[in-house]
Parts: sequence; C-alpha cells; structure tokens
Amino acid sequence: MQTSSDRHEYPAHWEADVVLRDGGTARVRPITADDAERLVSFYEQVSDESKYYRFFAPYPRLSAKDVHRFTHHDFVDRVGLAATIGGEFIATVRYDRIGAGGRPASGADADEAEVAFLVQDAHQGRGVASALLEHIAAVARERGIRRFAAEVLPANTKMIKVFTDAGYTQKRSFEDGVVRLEFDLEPTDRSLAVQYAREQRAEARSVQRLLAPGAVAVIGTGRTPGGVGRSILDNIRDAGFTGRLYAVNGALPEGQKELDGVPAFRSVRDIDGPVDLAVVAVPAERVPEVVAACGEHDVQGLVVVSAGYAESGPEGKERQRALVRQARSYGMRIIGPNSFGVINTSPEVRLNASLAPDMPRPGRIGLFAQSGAIGVALLSRLHRRGGGVTGVTGVSTFVSSGNRADVSGNDVLQYWYEDADTDVTLMYLESIGNPRKFTRLARRTAAAKPLVVVQGARHGAGPRGHAVRATQLPHATVSALLRQAGVIRVDTITDLVDAGLLLARQPLPAGPRVAILGNSESLGLLTYDACLAEGLRPHPPQDLSTAASAADFHAALSRALADDTSDAVVVTAIPAVGEGSVGDAALAEALRSAAAAAPTKPVLVVHVELGGLAEALSAATSTAPQPGAASGPVPAGGGATADGGGAATDGGTEADGGAGPQGAATFAPAAPVPPPEGAHLIPAYPAAERAVRALAHAVAYGQWRREAADPGKVPEYEDIDERGAAALIKGLLSRGQGLTLTTHATCELLASYGIHVHRALPASTPDAATEAARTLGYPVALKATAPHLRHRADLGGVRLDLADEEQLRRAYGELTELFGGPEELRPVVQRMAPRGVDTVVRAVIDPAAGAVLSFGLAGAASQLLGDMAHRLIPVTDRDATSLVRSIRTAPLLFGWRGSAPVDTPALEELMLRVSRLVHDHPEVVAVTLEPVVVAPHGVSVLGASVRLAPPPARDDHGPRTLPTY
Repeated sequence: MQTSSDRHEYPAHWEADVVLRDGGTARVRPITADDAERLVSFYEQVSDESKYYRFFAPYPRLSAKDVHRFTHHDFVDRVGLAATIGGEFIATVRYDRIGAGGRPASGADADEAEVAFLVQDAHQGRGVASALLEHIAAVARERGIRRFAAEVLPANTKMIKVFTDAGYTQKRSFEDGVVRLEFDLEPTDRSLAVQYAREQRAEARSVQRLLAPGAVAVIGTGRTPGGVGRSILDNIRDAGFTGRLYAVNGALPEGQKELDGVPAFRSVRDIDGPVDLAVVAVPAERVPEVVAACGEHDVQGLVVVSAGYAESGPEGKERQRALVRQARSYGMRIIGPNSFGVINTSPEVRLNASLAPDMPRPGRIGLFAQSGAIGVALLSRLHRRGGGVTGVTGVSTFVSSGNRADVSGNDVLQYWYEDADTDVTLMYLESIGNPRKFTRLARRTAAAKPLVVVQGARHGAGPRGHAVRATQLPHATVSALLRQAGVIRVDTITDLVDAGLLLARQPLPAGPRVAILGNSESLGLLTYDACLAEGLRPHPPQDLSTAASAADFHAALSRALADDTSDAVVVTAIPAVGEGSVGDAALAEALRSAAAAAPTKPVLVVHVELGGLAEALSAATSTAPQPGAASGPVPAGGGATADGGGAATDGGTEADGGAGPQGAATFAPAAPVPPPEGAHLIPAYPAAERAVRALAHAVAYGQWRREAADPGKVPEYEDIDERGAAALIKGLLSRGQGLTLTTHATCELLASYGIHVHRALPASTPDAATEAARTLGYPVALKATAPHLRHRADLGGVRLDLADEEQLRRAYGELTELFGGPEELRPVVQRMAPRGVDTVVRAVIDPAAGAVLSFGLAGAASQLLGDMAHRLIPVTDRDATSLVRSIRTAPLLFGWRGSAPVDTPALEELMLRVSRLVHDHPEVVAVTLEPVVVAPHGVSVLGASVRLAPPPARDDHGPRTLPTY
C-alpha cells in the first residue's frame, strides 16, 4: 500500500491481464511500496548485460535508495508498472515527468515524461515490453502527458525496436553515444493497427496452445469406466491423439502406473515432462489445488469441465472469479468452466478432449458454442450419417466455452482468422462479453471467410454463468449492427447449419438473380415464391416434367449456369416412379458434372424424400462400387469430391434446433480419394424455404464482401474545431460527472463541428414572443416544448408560418387556451425553416454495442413503427449513403408520388459530422437532432440535445487487456 505522503490513491483500474506474444498471460499492475522485496528479487535475476543497457553502466545491485525510488510513486508525475507471473515481477516500466532541460517537473504545463524498461532475460522475446508500453502510454495520457522520451544505448537493438515498431509519431537523434527517441502518445492509425495485429497474434496463439497441445493430462479420471474424466480420457485416446496423454487421479493406489494403457499419476507434478493442456474434471471445491499444481508444473492452459460456478449462483460466481485470477496468475488461459470440451480434427493433432463420444469428421468448418447442449446438437448434425450431417464436410475445430470465464468467442475468432484449415465459422452465442471488440473482429474475419452466428437468449437475460453488459438497444438493432460488420445472422440452429454448409461447399453468388429448374412444377413454384419472400430475383421456373432423365437435368443445369442473367441455380427434384426413371446416383452425377463445368456459380438442390439423392450428391468417386450407382463411365468433369456431401435431408423443427435423428442436413461418408482441383460439393435441402433462405444469406454476404472491398472513408472537414470542442467539453464536465447540456452549450458544441442549430428564443409571455420574433425576423414558428408536446406536431402544439405580430399573438392565445399556461407549455419562437421532410438523427454510446448512429423520419415512422436504420461509428461516406436509403420510408426523400426530392447529400454530411463528434470525443454519450428538416436545398436543425459523461478509463482503443467478469 502507498504511504500517506503519496498524492493519489492506488489506481486499481490500471490493473490488467494481458496475453503475451507466445499465448501465455501476465498481469500488469502499478508498483507500490510493498513491492520492495519483489523488486530486489527480480533485479537479481536480470543479467549484467540487461542491467548495463538499463543504467548505461555496470550496476550489479540496487541500493536502498534505488529500491525506495522505484517503489514509491505518486501515480501522477512518477509511475511504475510491473508485469507479473505467479505474483513475481518479470518486467518493469516507469515514467518520470520532465520539464525544460529534462529536469523533473510536475503540473499540467509539463506534458513530457522520460520512460525506461527492464525485462527479465528469461522473458525477453515474449512481447512483454510492447504490452507494457501500451499500458504506460495509456496511464500517461490519463495524467496529461502527451509525449515520451527515451534514451537507449545503440547496442540495445531490442528496446529500440520496441519503440520504433509501436507506430507512434516519433523523432530520433544520436548524441553522446546515446540514441534519443521522442514520440507522441496520441494514438495513430498505425499505432492502433500495430496494437490490433499484436493482439490478434497473441490471442490466436493462446487458443492454438489449447487446441494443438503436445501433451495432455486429464485430471479427475476415475479408476473404473464411466464418469466425466474417464470418458474424456477414453475419447482422447480413441480419437488417436498424436501427442502424449496422461491420466491423473489423486486416489490412485501407490504403484499403479497405468489406466487402460495410459500413463497414470497421482498429481500433475509427478509427470516427468511438460504438459501443455490439462483437462480438469474434479469437483469445484478441488479445482484450486489442481490449478496450483498445474501452474507449478508450467501447464500452458486448462479446459475446465467441472460445474458449480457462476451458473449455480452468487457463491459460484465468486468461485469462478477466483478460478480465473488464480489461473492467470500462473500465465494460463481457461476454457470453461462448465465446458463441454474442445476438438481438433487435424491429422497432426486428432484431439477429442470433449464429452462427444465420436470424433467428428475432418472438414473446413470451425464451430463455437457457448452451450454444451447446443454443441452436442451441432456436432451431431455435422457428423451423423443418414439422419444428420455426415461426410467430410465436417469440423476443423470445435470449442465449447461453457461459462466463458476467460476464453471467449473473440479469442476463437482471432484463431480462426489465420487458421488455414478453417474456411467457414459457425457460432452459437448466448451472450457477447465485449461486443465492440466482437464487431471489430467479426468485420475483419468476415472479409476473409464467412461468419455465421445464431444468438440464443435473444428475448431475455443471458445464462446465469455469463457476465453480459446491459444494452439499451433492441435485439433487432444489435442484429442489424452485426450484419453491418459482415456477420451472417440467422435465427435457428437449422439455419446455422444450412447456411454454413452452402458457404463451405459453393462459391458466393455474384448477385440475387436465381434460375430454378426441376421435374416438379409445384416445387418450382414454391421455390419461386420463397425467393421473392427473401428479396431475391428469381426467373420463372423451368419445368422438366416428371419424365426428365439425368441427361435432361444435366443439359438444363448447364444452360442455366451458362446464362449470364442468373447468379445461382436451384434444382428441384421429386421421386420418379416407373420404368426408365432417373436413379439417385445418376441424377447426382449429372448435376455434379454440369456444376463442375461452371464452378463460379452456386448450385443448390431441393428434393422431397430422396435420401438416396443427398447421399449420392455427397458420395465420392472411388474404385469401390457405390450402392445403387448406375454402371458406365463417369461424365467428364463429374468426379465427386472427398470433402463433403449433400445437406439438409430431414424435416426437423427449426424452433428447437432438434438434435435428434430428425435434425438437419445429411451427407455420406468420405471416400479415400482427394477432391478434384476446384471441385465443389452440392448441398441438398428437404424444403425450398430452407434452401432459399441459405442462398439469401449467401447473396447478402457476397454483396457485403464486395462493398467491404471499398468501405469508403471518413471525410475531413476543414471547419471542424476538434481542440475547441475538447476544451469546451473539459470545462463542462468539470461541473459534474454527467450532464445534459443547456441549449446554449449544445449549440456551441455542435457549431464547433459545423452543425448549426436554428435559434429558439423562449416566449414566456405574448410580449416576449413578439420581441423574439422581431429579433429573429418573420415569418416564425411558435412551439410548445413541454415534454408531453415536444416533437408531437400531431397534437397541435406547433403553429407555423406566422407572418406578423397579429398572427403570432393569436397563435399564442390558441395554444395557452388549449394546453394551459406558459409555465406548462414552455413556448419558444423560432424562425421558419424551408419546407421539407422532417427527420431525426441520433448518436448514442451503448454499453454493449459501442457508438451507434441512427436515422429515421421524425414522428410516427420512427416512434410508432420503429423505422430506424443504424450504423456503427465512425461512419464512412458509403455508410452514410446507405443509411439514408435503409429505412422503409426512404422513398419520401427521393420524390415519392411526385414530391420534390430533398437534399440527401446535405443530410449525409450532417450525419458524418455527428459521427465525427462522437468518435473524436468519447465524453459525448448522446446526441439527438430532432427535427432535422431536409429541404430540396440544404438541411435545417431545429432542435438538439447533447449529453456528456466522463469517458471510460479503458475502451476498445485502449491498451490490450483481457476482460474481467
């Protein structure tokens, strides 16, 4: 604890857990007077060379004066941070505020500080110094320091690289044998890009260590078959895990060395050799001693399947927090608790550390589920033969996060982003712990590979075991924001699988035009109607008749694929009865060979009770005869592939995601031959609506990918006074922690960003109203601003186009007679604005979604019908253009039924300026402009309100840090 002489209390909000470059974790915290012994011990373990680089001279030990100086800080002008593992220092950083001539200084006028690092040699190269630099820079900015200076010996190339690679604007000089570096601490696009890249590599590596371990210990394996631990041990062994496997049970008899052929030990400490991953399956009350043993043995990560944590109530929640703190103190990450386990089907790993009795088939789909039950359902669908999804369009990796106390969907996204074995990512989420980060990562991931998400608990509280930030936005708005980030948001588990299989097997469509062909006119018409309902543009169905042969299907599909007016083809098929009818295998081969000739367009099949067709579509050509296959040569280009099969052949319900045999799509087993180069598998669906819905998701995603290639830019406006706005905000916040600005302050702040609000003068009496009108100039409007009348012109609280004093006094009398005295009405007088369309522009900092810009028409359209569109801030010029056109009532802005089109470019510029204001100043937590009258030429802001609040100590633009729940 700090002494009473220190100027500030201990800043607990500076504490943070960080992921290092190698995937391990460390804790960053302020150094206090209680750390004297830790500092001395740390310094003794630093090499003489590192000490020389730090002090520019031999410095074998710290004096008592040094120890006092390096452990006593005022947390303003002198700050020290330490990175710790297991409670012991592995690195330190400090800054000292300096003034002119480099002398110690204090006060806001001195905005420069000298910074210095020292990293224990055993931990150099792990990215510790880079993480500490991010945190000490954030602390310095918080304390009013804008620039760091550092002096480094030329031979200390590692430390020079830490500074130069950080991405800050810097100057470099060389004098008296020392390199002097000076750099501004204001984050730049490059510094944020560097930070995000380091975050991605570190978090991806931390997940990789959990999914591709070289050695696994299952702790809590029973001596007899059955039980959670023993089942997981058996599943790992039976899957053919390529690494070393150990069983751990503290109750093993002395001398017992094996358990079903697996080396067995009473404690992980007894294992002779490293352990990368420990699967913990012991009662919750025994987990702390297990974690301690794992930490002392340098285990890299834990999968905790044990229950009895936050899902069980307040006591369990505190137990969960203690578990995370303990594991991170040893540098370990946790999947769980209450996890179903993890799976990696890579031939180099073959890890089934889960409760799934069968190893899923290898494939290109990454699967993440917060719920164990839903994870079971998804794995079953992606593995099951006949009644479910089988064949080799299977799983690359699977993670069940359980209570996601540590590793979350964000971490797994970081891993999948660079995983060459994963082409499509499917996620079942019941809560999102850090939505701002999820949106950022989802946008980047979706630009490289499809991300399909289904959200559970949409209409109520999330699971008891999950910490969830409260949101003020309706679920539909959050979903719209996720779609803006490229997420394919679906409603059911069935849709999740259907969309995922199409995206894993077929190319993205170039547009919404759909050709439909098949041997059933009725099924074709159903497909046509489904396309219209999903916003696609179908061509009239082509009926081949029930007598169509395989050759007829091949020819029709070839023509449809060659047609430049179609972007995708849906083939419908019903059972054919009678002599000469097409067989399943022959039809499947005909479709595959035709599709292979035009591999750039997606093909889907809708079939009715044709299990054989789905199996045939997924079967691969091999030297072994296929059941029911037609004899004869295979058409050119028609060889099947070895990485997938058909899809959805069941009639399972969509509401519950049925995990049973009547679930979802079906695929046949993989054949032992590789797929032909560039070949695609054709998914098959049992209902037109499911096939078309999956196709509609692919069309929307393809459009997003094309637009994401050119996302637009955030415009710069020369008349924006960012510094002036910052000074005004600082002065206003000094009066209170959170406040709604007065009309005058609101207008002043908005004006600094080029947003001008029409003056509204109070009119407490008829005489005051006429005086206001003379000041503003006729014609004027008289408005009641009482809360129950504000923005409600339909109630009659507004009088417009008052041309003279007589009309104004008459209108004043009418309002007071209808609604009461001036003290109730709060009337104001405002100069008339040009006629146009009344709109509303809002921006809000939502605790879950982050900064959001919203737009709609004022009045009933937005208030009653909820016709609002939303975009994440910062908004680009392309975002603003699409935002205006996204509402259902947008035609009113573009000359609907002969009305004059309004000035939408001016409206878009207004929204871009609001976006800039909120993005530049996180203290601005809410802005409402209502009404904004958009005329044929220009816009008029007639009403505005702004709310300020102190910015959060850390946000998604701050230094890297693991969440705390």
